[in-house]
Amino acid sequence: MRLRTLPLSLAGISLGIMFACGRHSVPWFVIALTVLTTVSLQILSNLSNELGDWLNGVDGEDRSGPQYSMQEGGLTEDNMRSCIRIMVLVCCIFGLAMIRASFGTILRIESECLVALGAAAIWAAMHYTLGNKPYGYRGLGDIFVFIFFGLVPVTGGYFVCAQTIEPATLIPGAAIGLFSVGVLNVNNIRDMKSDAANRVTVPLKLGEHRAKIYHTILITGGWVLMLLFTILFTSGWTPYLYVITLPLYAKHLAGVWKNSGRELDPMLPMLVISTFIFALLAGTGYILQ
Repeated sequence: MRLRTLPLSLAGISLGIMFACGRHSVPWFVIALTVLTTVSLQILSNLSNELGDWLNGVDGEDRSGPQYSMQEGGLTEDNMRSCIRIMVLVCCIFGLAMIRASFGTILRIESECLVALGAAAIWAAMHYTLGNKPYGYRGLGDIFVFIFFGLVPVTGGYFVCAQTIEPATLIPGAAIGLFSVGVLNVNNIRDMKSDAANRVTVPLKLGEHRAKIYHTILITGGWVLMLLFTILFTSGWTPYLYVITLPLYAKHLAGVWKNSGRELDPMLPMLVISTFIFALLAGTGYILQ
């Protein structure tokens, strides 16, 4: 299930929930179901990605990242397909329960919009590497990660918990989205050698040096957006609590520029954890202002 990826998926939704809690009274069960839906979608994505990479020959012996269950022979293709079907069902159950808990019914325009968004999220989770034309093999992963790890969890999480749309949340949503794209970018820089024969990624298009420049722009852009949001839409000093994580991001960027290949692997969990802490601190500061 690649549990080390879960903090990244929780970063955006946690920030959206905490923004909502800063202005509204949010029932605990709505929060719980929102988190469970998010985690389920992430696990579905991880399982689908493993199956897709296996079927397309990407997870070979020369892969730079960690070994996965199908690579090691722990699960067969049929086992993985069964796991994916189960997780699709789990996502639907938790997602519909979340919408019902928040809005009281599925038969409202707001609920139906969320159902459509949930269906899109399930499709995106499954088709990064699965299907006839997986978007992750065509250099489109960055766009989808930006949307479904940034804009959707922050703004959508706020909408589910507050039952109203707050356009300003698109700014921190974009910030988390850029950090999340950064995680994908480091992963793709690390795997450039093994990816070259089977897929197209942004680092393969740019080359390693330019991909690291792109990575620096992603991280810097996320910080600029979050600072802009804080300046324009908050007051006091507590909303700036996330600035504590700046040394972590600086260390991460230094590591990305210094290392290549397998040596980049520690930079992935560092950025994931940094983004999760960043989101928690930003949300806490917003509530305390």
